[in-house]
Amino acid sequence: MSLLASLPAPGTFESAGTGDLPSAFAVSELATLSCAAVGQELSRLMTVTNLTANSQSVSVDHRLASLWFGESFKPDGWQMPSLWDAVAGDYRAADGWIRLHTNLPHHRAAALGVLKAEVDRESVARAIRRWTVADLESAIVAEGGVAAAMRSRAEWQDHPQGRAISRDPLIGWQSPRGVKLRDRPQASVSRPLAGLRVLDMTRILAGPVSTRTLAGFGADVLRIDPPGWDEPGVITGVSLGKRCAYLDLKSQSGLDRLRELLAQADVFIHGYRPGALDSLGLTKAERDGLAPNRIEVTLDAYGWQGPWANRRGFDSLVQMSSGIAHAGMEWANADKPTPLPVQALDHATGYLMAAAALSAMAEAASGHTVMTARLSLARTAELLASLAKTGTEGNITTASIEDYSQTPEDTGWGPGRRLKPALTVGPANMRWNLPAGRLGTSAPEWASLGD
Repeated sequence: MSLLASLPAPGTFESAGTGDLPSAFAVSELATLSCAAVGQELSRLMTVTNLTANSQSVSVDHRLASLWFGESFKPDGWQMPSLWDAVAGDYRAADGWIRLHTNLPHHRAAALGVLKAEVDRESVARAIRRWTVADLESAIVAEGGVAAAMRSRAEWQDHPQGRAISRDPLIGWQSPRGVKLRDRPQASVSRPLAGLRVLDMTRILAGPVSTRTLAGFGADVLRIDPPGWDEPGVITGVSLGKRCAYLDLKSQSGLDRLRELLAQADVFIHGYRPGALDSLGLTKAERDGLAPNRIEVTLDAYGWQGPWANRRGFDSLVQMSSGIAHAGMEWANADKPTPLPVQALDHATGYLMAAAALSAMAEAASGHTVMTARLSLARTAELLASLAKTGTEGNITTASIEDYSQTPEDTGWGPGRRLKPALTVGPANMRWNLPAGRLGTSAPEWASLGD
């Protein structure tokens, strides 16, 4: 068995470009290595499926990989909406710092309900100063909201969830079964994933990064969201190359259509917490019956064991919980939490999810048993903390005009330029058949169904 278990070793791929994102942590190194993991597994898949006779060279542009961890799209003549809700952010409580994540209306309502505060930062700040961070974190989570107290690395490593995360593998492989891959006559050395149907039921960033990556090598990615769902400030970056459809999974017709799509999918990528799919009637037994030959990859925020296994979370919150923001504060000699310069946990986890899907496909093509891959943002945080900085010359702060493609991208919001791809695998260059588009603008059906 050779299912992906770790990052590629330095020297096993080609790397060009210099510079580092300024941080206490090896963020640029993580960007390059997680991107290389995709290339490594794609090369292996191309070989075992006889697209190529030999392993293909994997090349990563270190500077571009770092920039893709941030915003990949530059609007021309218009502005993207803000990424953050007006109330979201870091606040000083009675005994420390806490971060509220209020981008979703029900999360904001939960936080404001606990705080009995108005929808403005000063009102929220006054209310928070009356709480201890532990009590406020627990109260907001109990109401269905999301928040994270800032902990040091030592405090996190001594926390029950931190100890649980330390026992998790980088990629957990579960539930072995036999998988027979569908023939894809469209696949070629330049578009090795052409015809691959990827059902994307992820949101916000990590999961969508994984499916955007697969789309870059030709996959037919169909993203499903509830009617009316939107992620302003994020979708321009992660809907690239995908068709995005709405389905009401609270209706029988919506659930029936989802089952049909799953039955036709080759890869199923989702971000449901443990047991959440069961509530939709999509238990593991049901999924095995509908799509016995699927490759399945999933993620959560805080890992798959321990007292926080079911806790909702996002990159910025995990940075607070796991000691990253605290270590950044000490590194910067600052008086407030100092997060990573980009949402590196999301992006790295996304690349690793894509690499895990490719790894499982390669195992299936080799006639080996395949398992479901499980990843978490918190485990990726531990990976980042373990990496050494190489200190390549110069800081990477903003992209230059030379970093962008000269071909305009006409998105669903307006024109702009996309960063040049960071990864090549032999003759396979990343390119996307579709520009970034708004959610809910496509029909819930496979483009490649008749292929």
